[in-house]
Amino acid sequence: MLGSIPTTFFFLKPMTSLNLIKIAKMAGVSRSTVSRVINDHPNVSEGVRERVQRIIHDTGFQPNLSARSLRSRRSNIIGLVLPQTMDTLFSDPYFPVLTQGIARACNDYKKTLALFIEGSDKDIGQRVTQEGLLDGFVVQSVKLQESFSKKILNSNIPFVFIGRPDDPRHSFIDVDNIKGGKLAVQHLLNLGYQKIAHITGDLDTNAGKDRLLGYQMVMQELTPGFDENLVCMGDFLEESAYKVVPSLIQKGVDAIFVASDQMARGAIRGLADLGLRVPEDVGIIGFDDLSPAVSANPMLTTIHQPVREFGYKAVEMLLEKLENEDAQAQQVIMDVELIIRDSCGAKQRFIEVERH
Repeated sequence: MLGSIPTTFFFLKPMTSLNLIKIAKMAGVSRSTVSRVINDHPNVSEGVRERVQRIIHDTGFQPNLSARSLRSRRSNIIGLVLPQTMDTLFSDPYFPVLTQGIARACNDYKKTLALFIEGSDKDIGQRVTQEGLLDGFVVQSVKLQESFSKKILNSNIPFVFIGRPDDPRHSFIDVDNIKGGKLAVQHLLNLGYQKIAHITGDLDTNAGKDRLLGYQMVMQELTPGFDENLVCMGDFLEESAYKVVPSLIQKGVDAIFVASDQMARGAIRGLADLGLRVPEDVGIIGFDDLSPAVSANPMLTTIHQPVREFGYKAVEMLLEKLENEDAQAQQVIMDVELIIRDSCGAKQRFIEVERH
């Protein structure tokens, strides 16, 4: 799906001075909703569709497939920049799912998607910001090379970050990672676990730092004598969690909140090597709710983040930015949800409570 996505984007050439933003205001909807109606996208309610179509009809707009492209000299190509190596890109399930959401939006809006892998390309900043190549781009905001960051921030090409960047003045979309950390730890405490450890994500990323912060906030508030030594450093990948499990068991932990599902699988593997069972001996809860969550044994209790959805939304935010380049930066934080499965021992522990 990343290659030959259709490139034609239906815009309307107004027969009056109206533009799509004004049409959107008249209809009480966003510019992207107007575009969805024009492109006959299914993700629009019938009431909204009829209202927008009526305004379009009354104002005399007519479809023009080429006029806007010629006027703006746009390429109808959107870039996706992932700061990963090729190996990491395809071994971490987060990035394929994110890319699916972005590709789906590009397909729905008749845009072509160009993929750039930063870790494998020293000249990526020059290529991404080359004038006339891209209309704009979406960039995963974790661990960007300094030279690349300077290049994109100094360019005139619109972009949207996925993940909260260090500079909040830029448009970005993220999930509530602090809330996710809180939900995970609170759930384990509610089940009666007392010595809860945390294996962090990469602390060079805001996602890793925020999930740790959520853990710390609940533990400091609700557990007397909270021990910061129960925190071990990870990097979101499986092996990092596997390696630190023995040290946590030596500290007598009875549950672990792991900052990604992929690392949670590594933690389960590490516990098995020590002859310990999940959840009978140690409870585990992850974060992401991607394929490792349901393929793990036992299946993971985890924090669900809507990866496809915020990939899709990032493209819509970029298209709105392209339509109105003077608009203020948008910061969108999407919600997370606790998904209870087997690795936390909820069923067994609720049964035990009922028996007592």
